[in-house]
Amino acid sequence: MSDISTTENIPTAGASGRTHHAKMGLMTMMAICIGLVIVQGAMISAMQGIGMGGTTFIFAMIAALIISQFNAMSFAELSLMFPQEGTLATYTQKAIGHFPAIVSVFAGYVIVASLAVPVEMFLVDAMLAELLPGMLPEKVVPMVILVALTVTNLVGADVFAKVQNVIAFILVSALILIGLVAISGMGQAHPVITGTAVDWGFAGVMDGSFIGLIALAMWLFVGAEYICPMINEVKDPLKNIPRAMHLCLFAIFGIFLVFVYGASLFLDTETLLESPIPYLDYANAVFGKAGLFIATIMALTATCSTVNTILAALPRMLHGMAKEKQAFPQLKALNRFNTPWVGIVMMAVFTLVPFFLLGIESLIILVIAATTSYLLAYIISHIDVIVLRRRLPNHKRPYRTPFYPLPQIVGIVAMVYVIINNSPAPEMTPMIFTIAGGMLGVVSIIAALWVKFYMKRGLFEPDIS
Repeated sequence: MSDISTTENIPTAGASGRTHHAKMGLMTMMAICIGLVIVQGAMISAMQGIGMGGTTFIFAMIAALIISQFNAMSFAELSLMFPQEGTLATYTQKAIGHFPAIVSVFAGYVIVASLAVPVEMFLVDAMLAELLPGMLPEKVVPMVILVALTVTNLVGADVFAKVQNVIAFILVSALILIGLVAISGMGQAHPVITGTAVDWGFAGVMDGSFIGLIALAMWLFVGAEYICPMINEVKDPLKNIPRAMHLCLFAIFGIFLVFVYGASLFLDTETLLESPIPYLDYANAVFGKAGLFIATIMALTATCSTVNTILAALPRMLHGMAKEKQAFPQLKALNRFNTPWVGIVMMAVFTLVPFFLLGIESLIILVIAATTSYLLAYIISHIDVIVLRRRLPNHKRPYRTPFYPLPQIVGIVAMVYVIINNSPAPEMTPMIFTIAGGMLGVVSIIAALWVKFYMKRGLFEPDIS
């Protein structure tokens, strides 16, 4: 999947001025998007969804795919209007001010990543403990993975891209392999389902109840916009930024469709819904004794891909924000490989702290709560497009959202719906929203003080310079 090119990037307003000789092409960009979206949590959500709804969940996936394409449209339009590393912060400061810009990135990306990555690391540890019981010290392998990927990101985008290509290729191959082997029955003959079989009827589609599963299906597609902060590192961004996001979302849909249909042929709904790691049961059912090895490969590559992408993208967001005085000035620092080393190290530390201080149960609750802000970031991106269409109607837009403003309006409504239905169980709803409100409140207070007293700007004063 390697496609590093020597073509120079287009000059962009506000670019960092760094000189790059290697640019990432379309396949690498898609590897970044796919590697961030397909995580262990998404695999578990997909299997739970197919257990809940069967055909109904497939239609929910189709709806979620359409909504995610709308999200990608807004990010494509904004990123090519302002091709800088700051991504959502850059667009938002131009549209509605520095305060929402800072809140959207720190609450929607930094906090979510700092909590979600340790969950992936815990799951890897659990899989390795199953594969090699008693042979590996607890938490050591995930920590080694984090340190190794921190180093590869510190030595430049070229190394990051090569690593990402390999990881994404193995991950996608493993997911497609297990799905195709399961569907074809090549590994094990299709068993007689002893529990409740997945429902492949259309009743839930005809009565519209698939809408209730869209919130769950959305988690199979969020994160494609992580390519945008790397706009100065990619080849031909005018074409490849939109193309990478749109194509990777279709690819992810196809991968998960094969994956979950295969699972429905081997597992009953009780296993799909109640197993803590259902993809392990899936792999064992399809491959027998080799299943644990296959499942461990899936877990390792999914986690490595996620960590690698976050360490590449988020520090560049923070680097762009620091240049606009929206974050600590130290985050502007570059090493001799022209990588934002302070941000990379900071994100690695932010990941290690909860990994060592918290357990997976408490982390999962915090992640669910924090993702409310992640969804809020999508809402802000749609608002940015609408505001900037009015405020800067003559600004150059290399990519224009088709059928504007319908994708933005539908996207906002859909994200509000997903936020309302973000809690996995009714009894958890008050706690989830209390934690989410607390996180958002703390970030908002800090951001307000920063904008008012450090930047000396109005909270909602747009910066259209």
